[in-house]
Formats: sequence, structure tokens, C-alpha cells
Amino acid sequence: MKLLLDQGLPRSTAALLRQSGIDAVHVGEIGLSAAEDITILEEGRRAGQVVVTLDADFHALMALSGAISPSVIRIRIEGLRSEACTRLLKTILQSCKKDLETGALVLVQPGRLRIRQLPLIREN
Repeated sequence: MKLLLDQGLPRSTAALLRQSGIDAVHVGEIGLSAAEDITILEEGRRAGQVVVTLDADFHALMALSGAISPSVIRIRIEGLRSEACTRLLKTILQSCKKDLETGALVLVQPGRLRIRQLPLIREN
């Protein structure tokens, strides 16, 4: 599984994930550090990456668009340093792998994980 880490996450987390064998890149490494959220979602979709962010706007954009990809992991835990963020993401990838592969929004809070399948808006 490939990850695209948004600007609010430590850049070194991407390097630590790669050292663990996980294909990860930080937006700052590919010239997207100042990109709009929609641009980051489009890049994640194009490259087959799961977008990882601290920003609530990504989930809102996915809900409004009715899109089925990319999967988005939103972390709502403040002050995560690189090592802790890396451990957290490895745990999420293990426990949510199938959901992320099929299209999901994952919300991570202290002691809580919520998964919603994409698209959020379903046609009747």
C-alpha cells in the first residue's frame, strides 16, 4: 500500500515508513507542500496512494464529491512526532488494510478508530 502524507505530518515519517518497507512520500518531497487539498487528493488518486492528513477538509471534500478514491486517513491526535506517527500508521495499515484497498475514510482519535466506506453518498 502506498501513502501520501500531507503537510501537517512530519516529513521524516515518510522516510521512517520507507525504511520499514512501506511506500510513502510526503507532499513536501514532491513539490506539493503548498498545494490545495483537492490537488493532493487528485495526486493520491492518480498515484494509487492513501492520503494521510490532519485536516478535516479532506473528508469533507470526499463526502461532497461522492468519490470512491483515494482512501483518506485523518489523524486527530495532536503533537505526534515522527516515530509515534510511524508506529500509528503501521498499526492502522494492518487493521484497516482491506477497507483502505476498497476505498474508505478512516478517522483516528485517541483510543478510537472509525471507518466509513466510500462513496459516502450513495445513489438510490
